Amino acid sequence: MTMTHLCKKTPVTVVNGQLPGPTIEVTEGDSVIVHVVNKSPHNITIHWHGVRQLQNGWNDGVPMVTQCPIQPNQNFTYRFNVAGQVGTLWWHAHVSCLRGTLHGAIVIRPRDGTNSYPFPKPDREVPVVIGDWWSIDLAQVDRKMQDNFFDYFPSGSTLNGKLGDLFNCSGVHEDSFMLDVEPGKTYLLRIINAGLFSEYFFKVAGHRFTVVGSDANYVTPFTTDLIVIVPGETVDALLVADARPGKYYMVALPNQAPLPDTQTPEPATRGIRLGNAGNTGKPAAALPVMPNQHDVAQSLYFHSNLSSLQHPHHPVPQVPKRVDEHMFVTLGLGTACRHGGFKCNWDVESETGLVATMNNISFMVPTAPLLPEHYRHVGSQLSTLVELPDKPPMVFNFTDVSLIPVGPKEKKLETTYKATLARWFRYGSAVEIVFQSTAMLQGDSNPMHLHGHDMFVLAQGAGNYDEARDVPKYNLVNPPRKNTVVVPNLGWVAVRFVADNPGVWYMHCHYEFHLAMGMTAVFIVEDGPTANTSLPPPPVGFPTCSNNEYLVPREVSLQTPQHTVSRLMD
Repeated sequence: MTMTHLCKKTPVTVVNGQLPGPTIEVTEGDSVIVHVVNKSPHNITIHWHGVRQLQNGWNDGVPMVTQCPIQPNQNFTYRFNVAGQVGTLWWHAHVSCLRGTLHGAIVIRPRDGTNSYPFPKPDREVPVVIGDWWSIDLAQVDRKMQDNFFDYFPSGSTLNGKLGDLFNCSGVHEDSFMLDVEPGKTYLLRIINAGLFSEYFFKVAGHRFTVVGSDANYVTPFTTDLIVIVPGETVDALLVADARPGKYYMVALPNQAPLPDTQTPEPATRGIRLGNAGNTGKPAAALPVMPNQHDVAQSLYFHSNLSSLQHPHHPVPQVPKRVDEHMFVTLGLGTACRHGGFKCNWDVESETGLVATMNNISFMVPTAPLLPEHYRHVGSQLSTLVELPDKPPMVFNFTDVSLIPVGPKEKKLETTYKATLARWFRYGSAVEIVFQSTAMLQGDSNPMHLHGHDMFVLAQGAGNYDEARDVPKYNLVNPPRKNTVVVPNLGWVAVRFVADNPGVWYMHCHYEFHLAMGMTAVFIVEDGPTANTSLPPPPVGFPTCSNNEYLVPREVSLQTPQHTVSRLMD
């Protein structure tokens, strides 16, 4: 459809005519069926961000990893369960940049009802989706990024699809998101960062939040006036309308790394929290005092406050004390031959391109989905996979800011290559990964998202990781469980997870430009010893890319869900 903002008509791809798309509201333990009918001109998949998808990788929605895209005028039915998770997740397209407008919330309420929340029952629950508005066709942005052109930026930020009154067309303000509240009432804000490029600061003037959840996991409540949220992340926070009657702005401000990092346009947005329902006066709205846009340390402070909350109905699994696999993974940029390998003229710009890397290797998208080949143990792509190494090929001062600008110092380190990067794990193995952000051509943070698993966030810090200094700081008692972890600007984070979900799972940075540039790997979890610990056959009607034939399933019994909740999206 076409939308008009900032005096310009822009073609956008949306779900059911809505931006954000429809909220899927379910109860813990439900099974969900979503019929996706592709009426757009683009290939589409939908990813259910943060849903564990236990033994259900066929429905994870990653093109050329778990499935072929849904082609125009075709459809596909996704089926998944929401067992063992309570809180806020979200869904989004996983094709090109289209998740900028193809996204919506997933709200999972406890099976014992909202009275079982481990915090005061809110009077109302409100999804708050932070996003960005692009005055350009996002499919064109994706094509340009594939051509190694990264100079397109959003025209504005949004709250629930509204640009707010900081933006106007010929003097007429854009619509603002309005939150009508009643004095003394409590509101559960389900905050989602659906933006493509930016981490956000979020505040409401005159109010403080009590953070109670993140990524569909309860956290030990803590109070703050500032929420910091990276792309892909969700935060549940209580807001009490305890300020005097009036109007109060809520502001979402993108942050960015300071100089010498490249500076880009980062427009804020704001909505209005009204003092009470029916307030018809026009007093000036109070503005919150926002952090400096470059104060990226606020993100480290906020995320360091997260810890898991033990709840009788949702016991938190114990952190694995024994670790089977240790990995140290650096994240940065580099230069590679555009078509893979090392055979290109490194002095000719048209033959090389800027890439993003994990341990100095950039991900090359396979030409056929990996999950079906892994399931059948045969296929052309399996033989091309390159193993993600345990550590980078070279040790240097990873956070040396003199490596950010282009110059002779970083030139010695920037050469890399492209490959379909994978790492294999035995079923049930405990994995520890230390992610280290580097200063190679940029100083950004990195929101790393692992499909099909939650990660225990043991510790995080600024600068270079030091095992002797930092391992004693690990929280092995009540670390937060996250599907999306932020690796701080020029810093590190240590995580552990149990590879207990057989299949092929995407691990990637949730900044769209880093994803397009290759800051990605696939984690392949082998089958366990029983049918209940093995990847089941593909669903009926699961197509191949070439001729729309169906995969032939193995002889594996599969239990039918007892309880189904249906949703329609087209």
